Amino acid sequence: MAKQNTNPRNGRLTGRYREALGALSARTGTALPSLIFSFAVLHEVTAVASLIGIFYGARALGVGDRLVQAAQTNLSSPAGQSSLEGWIKGQWKTWVTEGEVWAEKVGRRYGFFGFEKGSAMPSAFGDEAKVRAQMPGRIAGDVANAIVAYGLTKAIAPIRIPLSMYLSPAFSRRLVDPVSRNIIRFSRRNPPSPPP
Repeated sequence: MAKQNTNPRNGRLTGRYREALGALSARTGTALPSLIFSFAVLHEVTAVASLIGIFYGARALGVGDRLVQAAQTNLSSPAGQSSLEGWIKGQWKTWVTEGEVWAEKVGRRYGFFGFEKGSAMPSAFGDEAKVRAQMPGRIAGDVANAIVAYGLTKAIAPIRIPLSMYLSPAFSRRLVDPVSRNIIRFSRRNPPSPPP
């Protein structure tokens, strides 16, 4: 037996979202699943492109080490600092910490940033500090550049998301819909042969 929605507010919200999404689909002339898929693809593409671009930009300018050191040393919240400035510094410090974990995980998995491919993560906290102390200068710089790229990619998410939304209808009409039509046409033309 189907469970009925007992909260009338949930039903109204769901109806509003359906109407809004239906209107968006009709206005853009694209099917809703295609529009959602296009947004997801563009969101990921803008993330990867910004990660790569910022990484190589930080490497060329040599700013990775300086920004990571600034985040680790003097981003504490001194007196006389506005709450917005404190929040920004705290958020940057969080992104640097997350970026450090991400850079090490990706580096060890794929052999990037001077890490050995497939090497195990340090098991104890002291081991992690020893590993970082043994890194040559260029490798440590690449890790710092990866951390900066991660943090700045997170910071520009308020730009990437609307850009992905804006480009989704055109991407859907020009790439996703034609490719899906060709796949459907091909699969109808060549039905699978029965097993012998």
